[in-house]
Amino acid sequence: MEIRKLTINNYEELIDFWSRAGLPFKPKGRDNKEAIAKQMAINPDFFLGAFVNNRLVGAVVLSSDARKGWINRLAVDPTHRHYGVAKTLIAESEKVLRKHGFKIFCALIEDYNVASKNLFKKCGYVEHHDIIYFSKRDSEEI
Repeated sequence: MEIRKLTINNYEELIDFWSRAGLPFKPKGRDNKEAIAKQMAINPDFFLGAFVNNRLVGAVVLSSDARKGWINRLAVDPTHRHYGVAKTLIAESEKVLRKHGFKIFCALIEDYNVASKNLFKKCGYVEHHDIIYFSKRDSEEI
């Protein structure tokens, strides 16, 4: 397995991968090619892919709020789950975020996603039950 930075040239492959992995995405909003290109231009290290035989089998999108590094959109192709792809992407994400000066790493996980919660716990993350997430969106596509 090879971990490498994704670029806008990987856009179609990433969208196809998200579909295979069952990760919801918004191609008319936050996940359109222009939006992704803009995010990649701002933080080119923050899109990582795991490749096996040159095929994208895992991906993660990083972000930050100037205090914490965030691990977002972590997904693995169903044919490559339980082989350490997600753990490798988490470890590589932490390296990238450390390189950018972050020492706190976070992930938001839906409560029903027990597999992801267990994965992050195995990687040393602590679940917080005292945090409630609120959001407001200008559109359903964002």
